[in-house]
Amino acid sequence: MAKYGRSWQLAEMTSSVNIVPNRSAPPNATGPLVTALLYDGLCTFEFGIVAEVFGLDRPEMGSGWYRFASCAIELGPLRAHGGFSITPDQGPDLLDEADIIIVPGWKGADAVVPQALADRLCAAHARGARLVSICSGAFVLAATGLLDGAAAATHWRYADALQARFPEVRVDAASLYRGHDRVYTSAGSAAGIDLLIEIVKQDFGPEAANSVARRLVVPAHRTGGQAQFLERPVPVHPTGGIAPLLDRMRETLDDDWPVERMARDGGMSLRTFLRRFRDATGTTPGDWLIAERVEAAKALLCEGHISIEGVSQAVGFGSAHAFRYHFRSRTGLTPSSYRLLFLPTSVDASI
Repeated sequence: MAKYGRSWQLAEMTSSVNIVPNRSAPPNATGPLVTALLYDGLCTFEFGIVAEVFGLDRPEMGSGWYRFASCAIELGPLRAHGGFSITPDQGPDLLDEADIIIVPGWKGADAVVPQALADRLCAAHARGARLVSICSGAFVLAATGLLDGAAAATHWRYADALQARFPEVRVDAASLYRGHDRVYTSAGSAAGIDLLIEIVKQDFGPEAANSVARRLVVPAHRTGGQAQFLERPVPVHPTGGIAPLLDRMRETLDDDWPVERMARDGGMSLRTFLRRFRDATGTTPGDWLIAERVEAAKALLCEGHISIEGVSQAVGFGSAHAFRYHFRSRTGLTPSSYRLLFLPTSVDASI
C-alpha cells in the first residue's frame, strides 16, 4: 500500500463525495470538458499545471474554450504534496462526461491502480474521450491496457519500473511525450506543460498555443520527440577565464570560431582550453557554439523580416543547408516550421 493509500470502491463513491458547483470555468464556456483526477497524495505541481492551462478564464479565446473541473477518485478531504488538504468539488461520475481526462501523476510506481478506475477510463476512451498522463500518471494509463503495444513516455527515473510492471508497453525513456490512439503520456513535470500546450495546439491552433505559452512564461513549445534531459547540465554563468570569451563569442556568432582561435583568444594552450571549457560548460566548444547559434536563430526567425538564408548568415552557420540541419537536430523543427509556429500573424512567414 502506498504511503497515502486507502481502501475505496470507485463505483460506490457517487453518494459519498460532497459535490458543489464547479466554478473553475467561465459560465459561458462551451468547449471540451477537461477533468483532472484528484487522489490522496496528489502531485501538486502536476495538478497545478493542468489547472493553469485549462482552468483559467481566457475570454480572449471565446466561449468555445475549455471547461475545467477537478474530479475526486477517492473520499475527501484529500492530502496533496506540500502539506495541505484539498476538498473535491466533483465526484467520479464526471469522468463519464469528460472529453479529456488527465492523470496528474500517481501515488508511486508500486501503488495499485484500482480496477474500477481503470474500467472507467477505458469506458471513457471507448466513447471518444482523450486520456492524458503527466509523469508517473503513466502507471494509471498503463493499467487500463490501452497502452499495450504502444510507446509511452514517463519520467526517466520511473521508466524501468513502468517497463517491468507493464511489459506489453514500449516505454520511451527519452522523449518528452508520446501519443497513440487518443492516449497521451508525458515525461517529468515540465514535459507535461509541453504536452498540454500540444493539446491546445491540436484543438485551437498554434496562435492559441503560443498565447497560453506566453501567459505561462515558458519557452517556445517543444515537440514530443526531444530528449528529456542533458547528461550534464550546462551552467548559466560559467566562471573564470572562460566567461569573457563566451560573451565575446555570443556577440560575434557570425564570425568564424575554430577551436584554435578560441584557445588563443582565451590565452590558453589548446589542451588547457578544452579542459577548462568542459569544466565550465559541461560540453565541447563546437556543441556550445551550435547551441548558441540555434538560440540566436530562434529570436531572428520570430522577428520575421529576415529570410532563412539571412538568419543562417547572421548567426554564423554559413550555408542554409547547415543551418537547417543543426536547427532541426536541436529543436525537432525546420526553421520554416518554427517560424510558422511562433511568428505573429501580422508578419509574413513566407520570407
